[in-house]
Amino acid sequence: MTTIGFHASHEQIPPERLLRDVRHAEQAGFRAAMCSDHLEPWSPRQGHSGFALSWLGAALATTDLPFGFVHAPGRRYHPVVTAQATATLARMFPGRVWTALGSGQKLNERPVSPEWPPKEQRQRYLEASFDVVRRLHAGEEVTCAEPVHADRARVWDPPEVAPSLLVAALTPTTVRRFAPRADGFITVNQPLEDLRRMLDSWHEGGGTGRAALQVHLSWAPSAEQARAIAHEQWRTNVFDPVTMAELSSPHDYQRKAVQEEVGDTQIARAVNVSADLGRHVERLHEYAELGFDEIYLHHVGQEQEAFIDAFGAEVLPQLAGN
Repeated sequence: MTTIGFHASHEQIPPERLLRDVRHAEQAGFRAAMCSDHLEPWSPRQGHSGFALSWLGAALATTDLPFGFVHAPGRRYHPVVTAQATATLARMFPGRVWTALGSGQKLNERPVSPEWPPKEQRQRYLEASFDVVRRLHAGEEVTCAEPVHADRARVWDPPEVAPSLLVAALTPTTVRRFAPRADGFITVNQPLEDLRRMLDSWHEGGGTGRAALQVHLSWAPSAEQARAIAHEQWRTNVFDPVTMAELSSPHDYQRKAVQEEVGDTQIARAVNVSADLGRHVERLHEYAELGFDEIYLHHVGQEQEAFIDAFGAEVLPQLAGN
């Protein structure tokens, strides 16, 4: 049965309100939650970016939901820090935490480092990060040189139940490459054929763990309101994976959206926009039928209450049998 979860968007909502939102989502029937770990939002219009690791401690302590987060070892986080942070969460909340490791975006690394390596270098670093984090979670002392440097690193409180390490992937090439290393993968909504290729590539690469999908959607009582929300908040997030990784600031994303004259057609490729709850149910059924184990719903508006109530009452019950 597919688990339907709530995506907590730190880039759009201040952390104290987001904590209330995720508690509300649990009460409404969402059975899991996730977030992304950003230093910067995607655009000035989104305007927030709370520290996910601090927030996760509070969210796990005040709900019964399992939580995951997308996280990039790199300049902001050495893999040793990633291992220590995730081990601490896993010790306090055993069996309830997973993390998806990714190669990151310049947006989040530029404030702390002048260097932004090319994609292949970041991928090799990510492969090494999986190895370092797993060994530290297992209680080993780790020394290594390249591409990750560690000198007799140790996590002194390793987890009794190691948290799952997924890979965050946007292309079949990445998901196939990391299938032997990861306990699962997470991606974002794309055309059904593209998602099918992602799942096929995962299995062809030997992947056997969970397949998770984050679905960007915009819902409101009227079609015009739903379109306006998507345009105002998410028109900066419609570009190809290379562009999304290489732009260096929220203002760069905003300028790019203006230059490209992003409109409803482009937004509809990245966001499921509809005032019709039945249409949202149909789309989510399609994703579940492809074989995704977990689907996390991200309403791209900054006000979550009406979305949570509407989907809790009308959408989640229709997906309960998936």
